[in-house]
Amino acid sequence: MTLLPSWVPNVHPLLVHLPIGVWVGAVIADLTGLIFSRAIRFDAAASFLYPIGAALAICAYLTGQQAASTVLVPGMAFPVLEQHENWALATTILFVLVSLLRLWVARRVDPVPRTLRVLLAAAAVLALMALVGTAERGARLVFQYGVGVINAGAR
Repeated sequence: MTLLPSWVPNVHPLLVHLPIGVWVGAVIADLTGLIFSRAIRFDAAASFLYPIGAALAICAYLTGQQAASTVLVPGMAFPVLEQHENWALATTILFVLVSLLRLWVARRVDPVPRTLRVLLAAAAVLALMALVGTAERGARLVFQYGVGVINAGAR
């Protein structure tokens, strides 16, 4: 007995978009905090959102691993699936590293030097770019190869 609707092959497609939205919001808050030096709340929001995005990325990665074994994957899609898995792992690791750094910086007593804030924001943008690469490969699996789509072979 499953709690998922019949049209959902597994939980991955329901969960995978959450870390994307949270991480984009965190990067926007982070960059806004850098641009407007008095925007302390944006910096706090970014420090709050990064760990949530990292936790959701871990969940998305783990559900993606499970999903790969529950859906029909056409032979031509296996290389893209492998690339998607590799990019997802690298992206998740980047999310976790940036989040840990942000938490460390948020706990500092001294004011954070602007140079360090810029480096952290650059690392977050790098993780966001890795997320784009991961998402592009995931989208190819669904839209080009029909992975996880009911009646994909009836096209």
